[in-house]
Amino acid sequence: MKQLCLIIVLFLTVTTSSAQLPPLERIEPASWWAGMQQPFLQLIVHGDKIAERNVQLEYPGVTLKEVHKVENPNYLFVDLDITTAAKPGTFKLRFTRPGAKEISYNYELKARNHAAKAQGITNKDLVYLIMPDRFANGDKSNDIVKGMQQTTLNRDSMYYRHGGDLQGIIDHLDYLQDLGITTLWLNPVLENDQPSASYHGYAATENYRIDRRYGNNELYKKLTDELHKRGMKMIQDLVHNHIGSRHWTMLDLPSKDWVHQWPEFTRSNFKEQPIFDPYAAQADKKLMTDGWFDLHMPDMNQVNPYVRNYFTQSHIWWIEYAGVDGFRLDTYGYNDAGYMKEWAEAMKKEYPQLTFFGETFVHGVPNQAVFTQGNTLNHGFDTELQGVTDFQFLWAVSDLVNGKTKAQDGVTGLYNMLSNDFVYQDATRNVIFLDNHDLSRFFSVTNENIAKYKMALACMLTTRGIPQLYYGAEILMKNFCNPDGLVREDFKGGWAGDSVNKFSAAGRTAAENEVFDYLRKLANYRKQNEVLQTGKLMQYVPENGIYVYFRYNNGKTVMVILNANDTPQSLAAARFTERINGFSKALDIITGKEQSITDTISVPANTTLVLELK
Repeated sequence: MKQLCLIIVLFLTVTTSSAQLPPLERIEPASWWAGMQQPFLQLIVHGDKIAERNVQLEYPGVTLKEVHKVENPNYLFVDLDITTAAKPGTFKLRFTRPGAKEISYNYELKARNHAAKAQGITNKDLVYLIMPDRFANGDKSNDIVKGMQQTTLNRDSMYYRHGGDLQGIIDHLDYLQDLGITTLWLNPVLENDQPSASYHGYAATENYRIDRRYGNNELYKKLTDELHKRGMKMIQDLVHNHIGSRHWTMLDLPSKDWVHQWPEFTRSNFKEQPIFDPYAAQADKKLMTDGWFDLHMPDMNQVNPYVRNYFTQSHIWWIEYAGVDGFRLDTYGYNDAGYMKEWAEAMKKEYPQLTFFGETFVHGVPNQAVFTQGNTLNHGFDTELQGVTDFQFLWAVSDLVNGKTKAQDGVTGLYNMLSNDFVYQDATRNVIFLDNHDLSRFFSVTNENIAKYKMALACMLTTRGIPQLYYGAEILMKNFCNPDGLVREDFKGGWAGDSVNKFSAAGRTAAENEVFDYLRKLANYRKQNEVLQTGKLMQYVPENGIYVYFRYNNGKTVMVILNANDTPQSLAAARFTERINGFSKALDIITGKEQSITDTISVPANTTLVLELK
């Protein structure tokens, strides 16, 4: 281990690239747009001893404000002011040095596309999370790309590439739309040219290029365009905290403070408490935010202004280029809070309708809420983060079904969790879920109990927040996350030659079709009825293992009854007069049957009834 740590330290010294660079290797962003809200643009320029050259440009409405040099002479950071007077067109960036041949780059200012983009993800949506490498292979020609670090394709291994791609997702949009999905969230699709385990996407080696094994930038834009044609949306998964060890800036480090440096390899302590603990030691806080996530994931120094600009501008670029509607922010708590506030303000200024939510893998409502918008807990900072991945919902529902607590305690935990929503500016912006790529699949959490699984799904689709499904949840994909690769299996039928096709009812088992049809019916009811999207929520203190809540607006009232007992129960309707007064009947959304609610309501064991009051 000491030898490995030494290698890491030596790797992070600032030197010029060992390979001979071209005079101008790249400029990022490679293009921009006229008419943006924010005039500031900072170009990162990389080339052999490029810092020895002067920079010149002439274009109406574009001013060269400043040129910054850093430790590595192979970099320049060029500040431009692009005013509202600048028109779409191309201008020449000239890099000159006495006695040397001039280098030039034709920089394009494009006309903005006013098609759908940055629409925001709201509680009207149902999100479907896809790991692109494991969903469907629509183009075999990109399965292996020669010259990349990892060229092994093996579907029998949980860590090698399997061949799923963007075309495979496009090919199954009918399936997803029919299921009731409104929004796709893809695990990161930027290029991960890493030697191993590059399939998950969280170790980017490029910021402006889609991984070639998924397709290309144009195909990603096509996928987003196809979603918009259907009235659907796209979430892009962003990683501010770290990059891949083979990222192009790591191969030729701009400066020592591009990433967090330690005397030897040092992991984060993965403890969020020092971020807000009034008694925290600064050493613990530094370890949390500056420690590396893993050996192959260098931790970005977000205090460095060049790092900030590089990341922020790349995210704006993807919205403008591909029409992205929202962002999911990975490993949110490990980021610099000051930068995240600055980033959020820049996004909101450019795109007022844009929404984004952060991953907060923590236990405890205050531990989670502290990262959200507003200094609501008197913790001393405001990240401007609109919502979070609501792990507290997951933990509460897990306790309800996993058999480790009594049924009454389980439903009370869910009630208690929601009763704490006052700590958020708006809890309806939180994303609620039962599983994802880092967690055990919830069907396995229920010990493969279909009744309990359906009970949890119904709760997720009827309570407050933005519900999110993990690919395959609708067909009873299962397994535990130790190791995590077990919950990242292929969706059967996504590859030519698969023995079964789970995208088709004929390829699913009776149990799988039961859950698929249940979920499809409830998801489409939610999609067509605003009461389950934006309706108010009223909940009652659970009694005898039964939890009751209502979603209501001026047009409809839906009563949800969750019976966590292993036996059927009868519920006296009189207790809920405040909400059911004036109603005498209810339509069971799943069965389509109508029943009286004037006296008692019968609830099967381990069931969530969803009743539209009549």
